Amino acid sequence: MRIEREPAFVLHARPYRETSMLVECLTRDQGRIGVVARGVRRERARLQRAQLEPFQRLELDLLLKGELATLREAEPVGPVLRLTGDAGMAGLYLNELVVRLTGRQDPLPALFRHYERTLARMAAGEPLAWTLRRFERDMLEALGYALQLDVDALDGEPVDPSRSYHYDPEAGPSPGRPGDPVAIRGHDLLAFAADTSPDAAGLSSLRRMMRQVISFHLGGGELRAWRVLR
Repeated sequence: MRIEREPAFVLHARPYRETSMLVECLTRDQGRIGVVARGVRRERARLQRAQLEPFQRLELDLLLKGELATLREAEPVGPVLRLTGDAGMAGLYLNELVVRLTGRQDPLPALFRHYERTLARMAAGEPLAWTLRRFERDMLEALGYALQLDVDALDGEPVDPSRSYHYDPEAGPSPGRPGDPVAIRGHDLLAFAADTSPDAAGLSSLRRMMRQVISFHLGGGELRAWRVLR
């Protein structure tokens, strides 16, 4: 199947055979695709490795056969996003998260939009902690794993902003035990649901909660980026 001018971002690339690369791409209409970029590691290749930079929106022409596609053309779209320092690390975290939680050739146009918007927020210098939590939340929703944030899982009552809760990845929030170090305030859950950034303590609690949720969806595993960030 020929695919032309498909909006995409490069998530990961590695050497493939002697002169080629295997590139994982997030595309708008085809989902995550494994792409063979033939000959790009040759010195005088028609397509250069620099055309396959992470965080740069591309338009790809592909020939899809089975599990992998062959790259025919790659054209940059718009300005190059320069993510350096902590923003660069955060961008690599996004890419690993997408690779680990998605399957190939599962169209997820909403995820593509969330990913593109998150890169723009990071490039604009928006606070990274809040930007990453928003992406994690929105990505899970796009995958069909939307978080329950405003209803008590035990009795179906609205979350009380003055109470503390324990978050179960399968069920949602339930009242936490007094002094529980991993409890999260109801106020912070409601802020997350309303897309309003909580304070520093709330962001720290959301970070712990989201790692627990993501680890659950990884089958109890963890991301390499977590080890690096530690």
